[in-house]
Amino acid sequence: MTMNLDEVLATFFVECRELRGEIETLLLHLESVPDDADAINGLFRAAHTIKGSAGLFGLEGMVAFTHAMESLLDAVRGGQVAVDGEMFALLLESCDHVGELADHAEARPEAPLEPSVQNRGEGLEQRLRAYIGGKAVAVKPASADVEHQPADTASDGGGDWHLSLRFDRDILKYGMEPLSFIRYLGTLGRINHLITLLDGIPSVEEMDPECCYLGFEISLNSEADKETLAGVFDFARTGSVIRILPPHSKVSDYIELIQALDPDNGVRLGEILIASGALTRSELDEGLRTQREMEQPPEGRHEPLGEILTEQRLAPKETVDAALAKQKEIRELKVRESQYVRVQADKLDHLINLVGELVIAGASAHLLARQSRQTRVAEATSLVSSLVEDIRDSALRLRMVEIGDTFNRFRRVVHDVSQELGKGIDLEITGADTELDKTVVEKISDPIMHLVRNAMDHGIEPVDIRRARGKPERGTVRLNAYHDSGSIVIEVGDDGGGLDRDKIYAKAIERDIIAPGQNLSDHEIANLIFEPGFSTADQVTNLSGRGVGMDVVKRNITALRGSVDIDSRQGLGSTVYIRLPLTLAIIDGFLVRVGDTFFVVPLDMVVECIELSRRDGEGDESGYINLRDEALPYLRLRDIFREQGRRGRRENIVVVQHAGAKAGLVVDELQGEFQTVIKPLGKVFSKLQGISGSTILGSGEVALILDVPGLVQRTLNRMAKVPAHYSHGIH
Repeated sequence: MTMNLDEVLATFFVECRELRGEIETLLLHLESVPDDADAINGLFRAAHTIKGSAGLFGLEGMVAFTHAMESLLDAVRGGQVAVDGEMFALLLESCDHVGELADHAEARPEAPLEPSVQNRGEGLEQRLRAYIGGKAVAVKPASADVEHQPADTASDGGGDWHLSLRFDRDILKYGMEPLSFIRYLGTLGRINHLITLLDGIPSVEEMDPECCYLGFEISLNSEADKETLAGVFDFARTGSVIRILPPHSKVSDYIELIQALDPDNGVRLGEILIASGALTRSELDEGLRTQREMEQPPEGRHEPLGEILTEQRLAPKETVDAALAKQKEIRELKVRESQYVRVQADKLDHLINLVGELVIAGASAHLLARQSRQTRVAEATSLVSSLVEDIRDSALRLRMVEIGDTFNRFRRVVHDVSQELGKGIDLEITGADTELDKTVVEKISDPIMHLVRNAMDHGIEPVDIRRARGKPERGTVRLNAYHDSGSIVIEVGDDGGGLDRDKIYAKAIERDIIAPGQNLSDHEIANLIFEPGFSTADQVTNLSGRGVGMDVVKRNITALRGSVDIDSRQGLGSTVYIRLPLTLAIIDGFLVRVGDTFFVVPLDMVVECIELSRRDGEGDESGYINLRDEALPYLRLRDIFREQGRRGRRENIVVVQHAGAKAGLVVDELQGEFQTVIKPLGKVFSKLQGISGSTILGSGEVALILDVPGLVQRTLNRMAKVPAHYSHGIH
C-alpha cells in the first residue's frame, strides 16, 4: 500500500515525538551518569535523525536548530566539550523547543512562528553554539547515516574503498533511485566489484513494487577522499545506512561493520562475511567447495565453514568469530520478532467491542437453553460460554500494557519542578512491569501528575528543615504499582513532612466543610484534602495554593470506577493510594435481584454470601450482624434505591470488600455469576451515586452495576456516625 505525503508527514511527527522522549530520558540519565558513552551516542543519533527527517520535508527551521544541538552533542561525544549541569538544562530546553517547532509545523505549516517562539529559538541556538566556540557548521540536507572512521584510517592516495549500502525501503517513493548513486560513484573511480544482496526480498505476495529491498556491497578504486564519497549520499533519506571503509582498513573495522549489519541480510555465515566485505564471492565458493570435499561419510557431516575459512587463510579468525556472533544475534532477533505483531489500537478496541457483544449474545443463548430444559442444548451453550470467557480474557490481555512508560514520563517533571523549587528530589519507581488496560493508562496520567507535583511542593521540605530533622538532604518521591484483588493499586508517596492534622482541621471548619467540634479520625481528616476548593497553602504559587487539583484528582479517578485514599504520618511523609479496575470494558460479576431490579456486583469484590435470618431493623438503611465474632455493617439496597417491587421469601447478604474494609449488601435473591459488559450510563446519570454503570442481561433487561467502593464508604461513615453533611452517601 502506497502512503501519500500527508500520511508520511504524520508519521514523521509521531517519530519526532518519540525521539524527543528518548532525548529527554537520556539527558535525565546522563545527569546522574555523565560519562555514559552509549547515552551520549544515543543523544547524537536521535538529534541527527530528527534533523535528517525534517530536512526531507523542507522544515528548514527545525533542521537549523537540531543541527546546532547535533554539533554540540558531536563535540561532547568527541571529548572536545565537557558536560555540566548548565548544558543539561540547555539541552532540555532545546528538546522542548524542538517539540514546539514540530507542533507548529503540524498544526500551522504555512504560518510564521510566533515572535516569542522565534526569539527563544534564536537565543537557545546562540547558547548551543557558544559551547563549541560559536562555530556555525554548514547544514547538509537530510544526509544518510554515514559512519565516519577515525582520521588515521583515511587515505588520499588511492586504493580500494569498501562501501556497504542499505537504502531505506521507501527511497523510491521519494523520487530517488539507488542505481543513480552507484552510477555517480563510477564517475569518481572504478568499481571493481559490486555484489547485490537479495536476502531482503520478501515473498511475491508481500512484495511492494515501490519498495527497495536490495543491498549493495561495492569495492571502489578511487583517489577521492572520504568526505567526497560520503557527499554522494547526502540526499539519501535518513533511514538509509551507508558505511564506508577506507583502503587498507584494519580487521577491527570489518568486525565493527559485521556487528552493524542489518538483520534482514540473512543468517548464513558466508553471506555475512560477504556483506561486510571481509570475503569475496569467489573465496566463499572456494571454502564451500573444500567443505563438500571434506564431507565425512556415512553421516554426511561437514566441517564448520568458519574453521575452513580460517585454516585456508581466506578470512581472519577475528572476523569469522565476529560473523558467527552476528549470526547468533540475528537468529535470536528473528525468533523474538516472530513473537510480535503490530496492531493498531482502534482495531483492538473494535475487537473488544465485538467480544462484548458476543458475551451478551452468549448469555442470551444460555438463558434460552436453560428455559428450554433440554440437557444437551444447555451443555452445548455452557461449553460455548466457557469458550467465550476464554476469548474475552485473551482479547483483554491484548490491550494490557505496562505502566512503566507512564511512570518514566515523570522523571522530567521531578527534574524541572525540583529545580524550580530549589529542592533536591529523586524519583523512585517500583512495579513498572505491572500491567493494566491501555485506556486506563491514558486517563490516569493527569491525576498522577497532580499528585507528584503536590508531593514535591507540599510534601518535601526545604533542605534546611530536612537537615534539622535528621533526614537526607535530597527528598524522595515514590511511584509504585501492584495488583490487589482484581484491581491495580498505584501509590504516590514521599518522605516529606506529612500532613498537618490541626491545620487541615482548622481550614475545613473555616471553609464550612465540617462543623466545629466534629470528631474525626486522623484518616478522615487527611482525606479532607480531596474536598472541592480545599487548600492549606499560605501563598499562591505556580504549583499550588489556588484550591484546585486534589478534588479534580478524586473526580477523575472516580470517573474510572476507582477510588483514592491517603495515609500520612506527620514528619515522616504521605502516600496516596489510587485503586483502579484492571479494565473498563468487561468484568466478571455476581448478579442479584432486589424487587424487580437486577444489580451486578463486581465478582472480585465479593467475599461470601449468607442468609439474613432476622428481619429486625427493616426500614433502616443500615444495621449490623455478628459474622464469626466480627461486627459486619450492612446496607439494604431496597431502602437505598427505594425499590417497591416484590420481596423475596428470604433476604441474603452479599459480603463485599474494598481496600481492606468489609460491608454487607442486603438483596432479595442471588442469581449467580455473570459475565458483565460494562455500558456507560450517559451524562444524564453522571451524578448518580451508588451506580457505576449498566449492562444488558441475556433476557434483554438492563442491570445496574453497583459502585462497591462508594457503598463500602457509606457503611464506614455510618459506623463512625459522621454527620450527614460530611457523608458522601447516596441521596
